[in-house]
Amino acid sequence: MNRKLRYAMVGGGQGAFIGAVHRIAAGMDGKAELVAGAFSSSPDNSAATGKELFLDPSRVYGSWQEMLDSEAARTENRIDFVSIVTPNFLHHPVAKAALLAGFDVVCDKPMTLTVEESEDLCRTVSETGRIFALTHNYTGYPMVKQARGMISEGKLGTVRKVVVEYPQGWLSTLLESTGQKQASWRSDPARAGVSSALGDIGTHCENLVHYITGLEMDEMMADLGTMVEGRALEDDASVLIRYKGGARGILYCSQISIGEENNLTIRVYGTKASLEWKQEHPNWLHVRYPDAPEQIFKRGNDYLGEAASRASRIPAGHPEAFIEAFANIYLAAYEAMATRQHGDHPSVQDGARGVHFIHTALKSSTNRAWVDASYTPPQ
Repeated sequence: MNRKLRYAMVGGGQGAFIGAVHRIAAGMDGKAELVAGAFSSSPDNSAATGKELFLDPSRVYGSWQEMLDSEAARTENRIDFVSIVTPNFLHHPVAKAALLAGFDVVCDKPMTLTVEESEDLCRTVSETGRIFALTHNYTGYPMVKQARGMISEGKLGTVRKVVVEYPQGWLSTLLESTGQKQASWRSDPARAGVSSALGDIGTHCENLVHYITGLEMDEMMADLGTMVEGRALEDDASVLIRYKGGARGILYCSQISIGEENNLTIRVYGTKASLEWKQEHPNWLHVRYPDAPEQIFKRGNDYLGEAASRASRIPAGHPEAFIEAFANIYLAAYEAMATRQHGDHPSVQDGARGVHFIHTALKSSTNRAWVDASYTPPQ
């Protein structure tokens, strides 16, 4: 493609955190520009956001439906894709409408509220031939890609055990009662869906394990809890997992672990070696052996694999982190849009797998039993 991609954003208006993150990431490599948007359910907020971003007022809309209708009818400077950064309940209707209007889609997670909605999006992507990228941004870190490469090359041997955790402490009080925007919608079943902790951060854990190891779940036993009185959704979850092929896993996510910020950590234990990666120290990958000293692989060095090297922008010793990882998802999506071939980014099938994980864990916790967790998303 001999020009920048043009995109529109749904959500991400004034007072929203993730919209600004997406806009910075989308533009980091100079390959796309924001030209339109429906930034809020409030037309005034949307207009004010568009003004802040110096957009043409005629391409700042009061609703996402108006935006898609107007942009689809354009004969010049038509958008190429839509970035969806709304609360969860809008992901499915906006994504489906954008795909059917002929636009590619980049969507925040979890992909939908229900398994049925997620499978509907899988079919819609297949039928329309559009590109769909899900922003599980942690897969964009260079050292996550290095971990994936080492496991696929057999450097760890056969994977036996995976431990993944994502503790936060920001909802250790009834923050939603104060009107705080993020807490209010993430704890509201009408906007967040059936889950808070699992939907927000547990899905990152599930996706990270699948991306790095390729393991597929077989069975699970989940224990979900609402620890803060008056909260409508769970704020803490622990899951035991049996993977196909015999590996075992522990997944823990929490929003009430006081003192924790975003301490996403994964440890993978194989028959030859083990590895550990921590999101709060993302430029290092620890690899440990039974009969040799620990190795620490560092981002930006020539000894890394191709995928990890391609995901880095600056020399070793200069830290790269959250925004750059987000940008790698967008960059992979741009390559897919140019080639019309799926790239190294989480897909609509990954989104369906994540939604299935949420609902299966809820079923297990409700029944207090091991349940079948196997799932093959529609292609």
